[in-house]
Amino acid sequence: MSARQVIVVGGGAAGFFAAVACAEASPGTRVTVLEGGPKFLAKVRISGGGRCNVTHACFDPRELATRYPRGGPALIGAFHRFQPRDTVEWFAARGVRLKTEPDGRMFPITDDSATIVDCLVGAARAAGVKLVLNCGVKTVSRGAGAASFQLGLATGETMACDRLLLATGGCRAEATGQLVTTLGHTLEPPVPSLFTLQVELPWLRSLAGLAVEAEVSVPGTTLRERGPLLATHWGVSGPAILRLSAWGARALHGFNYTFPLRVNWLPRLSPETLTAALARRRTNDGARLVVNVPLPPLPARLWEQLVLAAGLPRQTTWANLTRAGQQQLTQQLQHTELSVTGKSLNKDEFVTCGGVRLSEVNFATMESRLGPGLHFAGELLDVDGITGGFNFQAAWTTGWLAGQAMAAAA
Repeated sequence: MSARQVIVVGGGAAGFFAAVACAEASPGTRVTVLEGGPKFLAKVRISGGGRCNVTHACFDPRELATRYPRGGPALIGAFHRFQPRDTVEWFAARGVRLKTEPDGRMFPITDDSATIVDCLVGAARAAGVKLVLNCGVKTVSRGAGAASFQLGLATGETMACDRLLLATGGCRAEATGQLVTTLGHTLEPPVPSLFTLQVELPWLRSLAGLAVEAEVSVPGTTLRERGPLLATHWGVSGPAILRLSAWGARALHGFNYTFPLRVNWLPRLSPETLTAALARRRTNDGARLVVNVPLPPLPARLWEQLVLAAGLPRQTTWANLTRAGQQQLTQQLQHTELSVTGKSLNKDEFVTCGGVRLSEVNFATMESRLGPGLHFAGELLDVDGITGGFNFQAAWTTGWLAGQAMAAAA
């Protein structure tokens, strides 16, 4: 009797994790990974600025699931079976130790994504997984058996398998979506998530590199996030912006990425507390220029630009600050309105929301509910997390569950 054939389409994080899990759990199964590009694990290589944000130190499955704008409820049960603690142990068992940073993000102690890439490739080869590059899949169809598949490759060749895992990443390319819909599945329309915002405002761009805690919101929506905001040469970035883009992925797409962004630069101060603080400045620093006396914790450079953006002349002293001028300054400090004119990638990383409809997938096995033998994992699903290692954790979890299920069926 010939060995069972398992094919994994997609050589990213989810695909590799699934292939290794399957091959290790069922050594007699022939597992092949087909990657359409010239390199395996491309997104892993660039993650975290080349350090690879492997996962996040959130070890409660229900709490962890709240970090996913889409797919959180479906992942609760999955995280009870494989969660960040399991990820840490998986890599440790293969000689890779992870460290936790103050914000909970976890990286290899080497601070080098190559450590993770080498570990995954090494684990796959040790388990006997066949790895094939530059091998795109153009078509897929059910074979003669109930759980068998025929794949048409970009090379013109064909391959057959008993179990098929699609782990091709976000379905931005039409061809990827066709593989899914050809097999009867529904795609939630893919749109970008985790992106930075373009703001064509000279004074803001002059502050490139400056980071402060702020609260950002989009008027007319419920979107509101608080955390570090980073001024860039093209606009704004940082965790607050990335979280806003994740939770608002569909709404911001609907705005065609042109909308007002409101910024509260002093989120820890109530309007009353701010008014009192400004009044103390007028009493204690009357002779000094407003632009030269920032309110903490605002950096001097940012304070100066906000004062000028509020329309106050540079030579205005605190004693000469009129009531109208104070109202303008208060408005600028807690309700700056920036005109967003577009979006940019976050450090060349690209995450999408949308993908295979979750109701069509059994999250205990990651198997299709529409037909046997077909599994899904990773970003191809309509699952995406906020920044901080959550998207990789979804890839490890869904990949491991798919790999275990395919091994059990082999």
